[in-house]
Amino acid sequence: MATNRTFTMIKPDAVSAGNTGAITKMIEEAGFRIVAVKKTQLTPERAGQFYAIHKERPFFKDLCSYMSSGAIVPMILEKENAVEDFRKLIGATDPQKAAPGTIRNLFAKSIEANAIHGSDSDENAEIEGSFFFAKTECF
Repeated sequence: MATNRTFTMIKPDAVSAGNTGAITKMIEEAGFRIVAVKKTQLTPERAGQFYAIHKERPFFKDLCSYMSSGAIVPMILEKENAVEDFRKLIGATDPQKAAPGTIRNLFAKSIEANAIHGSDSDENAEIEGSFFFAKTECF
């Protein structure tokens, strides 16, 4: 059964480009309610913990370096069918393949600097959200 919450994170490239407000506005206009949000910066070690599933991949070190290169904005979002609807809103990982009007189509610089993360399943949304927020922060 699908849950009504998902996790997202505006990535360093989009934060440093000043796109946090525009992206947040798109999220809210798409009917999502932000139930937790903060601005933070990952250390390379903390980025490695978050992306541990990719530790054997050749891009892991670069990913950790990129994700710790600047501020990020993690959020817990709420909406019926949250995970699937959010994946549609953000678009394909490759901004060249992302549908017009999606967040990545509008704000991503490349496959690597793709502006935003969105959980790919209800289970991962719970795991990823818990990495950044305590249950008491998700009002």
